[in-house]
Amino acid sequence: MATQIITLVGVLIGALTSYLATAIAERAKFRRLIATRWDERKLDTYIEYVSCIKTIQRAAMDAGRARDQRKDASDALAEMEESENRRSVLFETFVLLSNEKAATAAHTVNQRTWELLGMARIPSSGMAELRSIPLVEALNVLHEAARSDLTISGHAPAQ
Repeated sequence: MATQIITLVGVLIGALTSYLATAIAERAKFRRLIATRWDERKLDTYIEYVSCIKTIQRAAMDAGRARDQRKDASDALAEMEESENRRSVLFETFVLLSNEKAATAAHTVNQRTWELLGMARIPSSGMAELRSIPLVEALNVLHEAARSDLTISGHAPAQ
């Protein structure tokens, strides 16, 4: 009888150990899956936000170039304004998903973007005035912060 009880206790301990090991492994797997999903969402948001900023910058430069050539800048300005509206919405998602360093860098990018928008909206602004706004430098800082947040090593400066 005693050997049967010892065997039964051994089986119960083995089953409990197996259950706990499986539960811990499944919980860790679930956490990794959730973290990966958020990282994918974060990466998509970062890419979309930076792409929108680049569209704003390109449209503003197109407007400045058109003015320098004494051409109509209205199409470029319309594209710039449309992208600014999209950037505004994307920024909220960016801040919700990012860490503090990336959010701070994005705030700086917003400031430089607003400077660019303000300058581009002035009818006499050409390429020289628009190029003086350090948006690319602010984007480089944002890229670094985003890579850090996503734990991506290595980098190449923005062009």
